[in-house]
Amino acid sequence: MKNFGIIGVGGYIAPRHLKAIKDTGNNLIVALDKSDSVGIMDSYFPGCSFYTEYERFDRFVDRIQRTPQKLDFVSVCTPNYLHDAHIRFGLRAGADVICEKPLVLNPWNIDALSLMEKETGHKVYNILQLRLHPAIQAWKKQIEEGPKDKVYDVDLTYITSRGIWYYTSWKGNSNKSGGVATNIGVHFYDMLSWIFGPIQENIVHIYEHDRAAGFLRFKQARVRYFLSINAATLPKEAVDEGKRTYRKIEMEGTEIEFSSGFTELHTESYKNILNGNGFGLEDARQCIQIVSDIRNSKPIGLKGDYHPLARLPLCPHPFDR
Repeated sequence: MKNFGIIGVGGYIAPRHLKAIKDTGNNLIVALDKSDSVGIMDSYFPGCSFYTEYERFDRFVDRIQRTPQKLDFVSVCTPNYLHDAHIRFGLRAGADVICEKPLVLNPWNIDALSLMEKETGHKVYNILQLRLHPAIQAWKKQIEEGPKDKVYDVDLTYITSRGIWYYTSWKGNSNKSGGVATNIGVHFYDMLSWIFGPIQENIVHIYEHDRAAGFLRFKQARVRYFLSINAATLPKEAVDEGKRTYRKIEMEGTEIEFSSGFTELHTESYKNILNGNGFGLEDARQCIQIVSDIRNSKPIGLKGDYHPLARLPLCPHPFDR
């Protein structure tokens, strides 16, 4: 049984980590969140120590690291811009770290964390759960067993509707979330680079508060993508079915079906990490480079090979209405 601490236990993604820690037969010793709406812990670890102040949490961890209750892992579920600092905390505390995606916001943060790994002797792992999805693994195998010189045409569409609250939260602040492409797209970019190889070209057509569209050329794929958090961009088929999320990937005109099978992927990620097979810093580098380049590129507009939904009319920022 391994001992865990978790930073950001009140966040949206934290319950998946709580379940993964429980399901893998481990123990949560201490948790931190500035919000005290964390009753979810009663379903998993009611005896876990909990703090709303970082300083008291730090003192508790420092004390127990000299006891048999010592933390083996710190799980990081905080807002994106805090990942780097909280990973550093875990490493300095003498624990391995499991961090939600995106690992960090900038590729140079990975370089610094790599040095800290060497200095502390501890490891950083990133949750890249799409690599563990059976349908995605089958897709990768299909490409590996196909012609080595073939370049496939792929369309990625992902729309996950968010309300006006989004723009008041840290997620609506691109300096904290990294923007739409980072916040909702980083795991798809990782999946694509894992399957199709190194990125060779990264063109941004549209980059707005509520959407991003562009073109990515990998070694074996030409990818047109459209990502959005605006319900007004949902296709009619999703609206007619009352859905607020739409996910579709097509390769050469054939849909890649992976709509189910997501519920246990965090637990599978934890199993891999505990077995010594987790995804480390270098595994995350290419997707972080991709989202960093998208964020810092100047959109070229509707030129070249762009995703059809990029033609949708733009919407004003909710706070500009």
